Amino acid sequence: MILPNTFRFLFFTLMFYVPIHLSAQNVEQQFAANITTVQLYEYGNQQGMPVYTINGNAQLELHFDDMDGGYKNYYFTYVLCDYNWKPSNLSPFDFMKGFNQNRISTYRYSNLAFTRYTHYQAKLPDQNSYPIRSGNYLLKVYLDGDTSKVVFTKQMLVVEPKSVVNAFVVQPFGAQLFKTHQRIRFTANIKDINSFSAAQQVKAVVLQNNRWDLAQRDITPAFVRGNVLDFNMENAAVFPAGKEWRWLDLRSFRLLSDRVDHGIYNPGKREIYLKNDESRSEQRYAYFPDYNGMYNIVTYETLNPLFQGDYANVHFYYASNDVLSLYKKKLYLQGQFTNYKINDKWEMIYNPESGLYECVVRLKQGYYNYTFTTVGEEGIDTKNELEGNYWETENSYTVLIYYKSFTDRNDRLIGIANINSRTDKPGFSF
Repeated sequence: MILPNTFRFLFFTLMFYVPIHLSAQNVEQQFAANITTVQLYEYGNQQGMPVYTINGNAQLELHFDDMDGGYKNYYFTYVLCDYNWKPSNLSPFDFMKGFNQNRISTYRYSNLAFTRYTHYQAKLPDQNSYPIRSGNYLLKVYLDGDTSKVVFTKQMLVVEPKSVVNAFVVQPFGAQLFKTHQRIRFTANIKDINSFSAAQQVKAVVLQNNRWDLAQRDITPAFVRGNVLDFNMENAAVFPAGKEWRWLDLRSFRLLSDRVDHGIYNPGKREIYLKNDESRSEQRYAYFPDYNGMYNIVTYETLNPLFQGDYANVHFYYASNDVLSLYKKKLYLQGQFTNYKINDKWEMIYNPESGLYECVVRLKQGYYNYTFTTVGEEGIDTKNELEGNYWETENSYTVLIYYKSFTDRNDRLIGIANINSRTDKPGFSF
């Protein structure tokens, strides 16, 4: 006879041994409309990639707001994925130490803000639960301890430093790309691992501005010199340079920043109307500091913007001097706050009365970067036709080195390097 408590223990034990299956398209998804301003980043750095080093002291921060208010029981778990972000077949006991299910216990009700919400936050990982294998991880947040009630997922990286990566940005040799693109050259020293058949066992991923949707994947070494792998191919790791991002300053709802035309600040209605944006493809390149598409939750008037920052409906406008240029195309707002998604929520809808493309987004007080992109019959615009491409543009790049030996059961992340395309201190223009 099995006692009730014993049966409950066996049930949860078996449940955690069952691998979590997710489809590839579920990477970085949000399933609940009441959840906003989801952030996962390096501790103390809102622009930092969520990277955790095995046996390291650094942690990550998870933040999100529930616009329903009140208190709910949110939990999180980790899912180990392969190089292509498909869940592995390993049991959680093979890649985690401690509890597989963790409750988010730190929360604050909003105050000093007219908008009511509950802010949840957590430091990851903690001593009760942490990864013991390197690789790609999906952080899964769900309600009431029920993994079928997923509210959102976020990507994070766990690295074991086994490789020293040196990288730098160069101009492509091709005449067509020389003035508009940036190429990443890098080497990886893998002296701390078995380098047998390194060309087949090691591969790299390069990210521009922390964006997985623009990732250059399946980059293999061009040369192998002892323990040093040289990734120097003219047609690999080449990115359109773009232009410095458009910006929006919402750190104060009392003071109108340069991009704000006017606002309505009634307690029950907070609406911010921006000035019209337009194409910048013909404008001369000018340097100014930006967040490379990301955003920073910060305010002027409050001590803690995480639960004292307010929300407003922000009205974006895009004016096209040539409507025919957008014929049979759709225009979308993009930035880290949109998760770089292409869907109806972020589409700029043409208003025939005003002659403008319009979109309304609810945003928390902070400083935001954004851009516009088009989708036509040929797919998403990769030429930045509304922005232009300039070699001088400041961009950040991340090089990830993965290794999987013939006996490994998952792709290991053994090296990482962060570089910037500008090492000088440029002025305002060139």
